[in-house]
Amino acid sequence: MVSGLSAQNVTTATPAEKMAEVMKVNTTLHDFDNIPQGKPVYCIFELTNIGETPLKLDDVVASCGCTTPEWSREPIAPNATALLKVGYNAAAVGHFDKFITISYNKNQKKIINIKGNVWQAPVGSAPANTSLGFLQKQSF
Repeated sequence: MVSGLSAQNVTTATPAEKMAEVMKVNTTLHDFDNIPQGKPVYCIFELTNIGETPLKLDDVVASCGCTTPEWSREPIAPNATALLKVGYNAAAVGHFDKFITISYNKNQKKIINIKGNVWQAPVGSAPANTSLGFLQKQSF
């Protein structure tokens, strides 16, 4: 008879304890709606430390180079709020949907999102204002 594994010999890994959430974001999505091509836009996300110890943002990474996050490297005190500024360069025409990954306290992550639609401005300059010449000739 071939000996098999008995229940006493098998050990199962216990699931890792879920880490307590220590950061709250005021919103996880910002919709820029329609923006003109070539006009960079920015939005602000509020990050609040809801933990009992200082919160350290290790890194903030955007899903592409057209999106730029800016944040303070200082730890966020308990019950304090820090601002995360996210810019989008609006270079490409069309819909965009970009993700920003916030890494904090060495092993926690949160993902936020920006989206919108970039429209192409008409080619050429604005039409001439014919009233301008008339106004310049007037004496007041």
